[in-house]
Amino acid sequence: MTKALQGKTGWTLLLALAIAFPLITPNSYYLTVMTLAFIYAIATLGLNLITGYTGQLNLAHGGFMAIGAYTLGILTVDHQVPFWAAFALSGVVSMAIGYVVGRVSLRLKGHYFSIFTMCIGYIIYLLIEKWESLTHGTVGLIGIPVPAAIGPVSFDSVPAQYYLVLFFLVLGTFLMHRIVSSLLGRSFMAVRNSDALAEALGISLMRTKVLSFVLSVGYAGFAGALYAGQVRFLGPDIARTDLTFDMVMAMLVGGTGTLFGPLLGAVLVPWVTQTLQFLQDYRMLVFGPVLILLIIFFPDGIVGSYLKKQARKAAAARRGKQAPQPAASSAVPNTRAGAENA
Repeated sequence: MTKALQGKTGWTLLLALAIAFPLITPNSYYLTVMTLAFIYAIATLGLNLITGYTGQLNLAHGGFMAIGAYTLGILTVDHQVPFWAAFALSGVVSMAIGYVVGRVSLRLKGHYFSIFTMCIGYIIYLLIEKWESLTHGTVGLIGIPVPAAIGPVSFDSVPAQYYLVLFFLVLGTFLMHRIVSSLLGRSFMAVRNSDALAEALGISLMRTKVLSFVLSVGYAGFAGALYAGQVRFLGPDIARTDLTFDMVMAMLVGGTGTLFGPLLGAVLVPWVTQTLQFLQDYRMLVFGPVLILLIIFFPDGIVGSYLKKQARKAAAARRGKQAPQPAASSAVPNTRAGAENA
């Protein structure tokens, strides 16, 4: 049964469940929460690429999501650019800025890189808050349009927006699967495992890290554009480091360096947060210890720990098959010697 739920069959069942969710949810509030969770899942997929597969913890990821959101908001509200043109530009702008930041920041290693990117994220927050002529400052951007209709299909309703975000989540997951399964993905993982070994294999460290960084912030930029079209209002709070740490927490819960782990964490964390909403300011007193226990007993996340357990079982099964068999001479009586003695 477990094997049947893995691979294409498992992904197909998950997709069918996601498609059926609007039909079984009791109200539009739960549908809105799931839509936002899917948007955060797209951004978390990008963060997992640079962190889980390349080994570089980018703490400015939420800032790049804000860049994508504000790019779409400014272009549509202030310059009346069509929604889908602004949507495409939001990813391009995020990746262009990400290339510049990556060329500078990725010269650092380890926690120095993380601290530097955290500073970049705070700079993005300050620019959004203080550059009032461009971002409208603390007043924020109001009246962002919903995604424009594509032919006869409009996205004015909550279920339609849900399915639109689900489409981009499926597309983003498929593309991420192709990336990490390719030779390029192997290069990312080689850099994660050892810079020296990857360089000895002929992999350009800077080019590989920058490419991973650009692709990851591209995911954040497109997720930010979807977020802007969903909530239709933007303020500087979207660029706070809290959002980045929420995505890091989602990766830890699900399992870094896996494809399904960040998706599971990005969907699970918002629902747990919403469930504990009645505790208001005290909900972290409950959520914090739960997260600590999860990290203690599942240090590789839910999915990562499960995959490691399966790998250990498979290795044990292989060792059992390769165990030496008893020699034939010891198993079969020596009838010739017995006959001679007789």
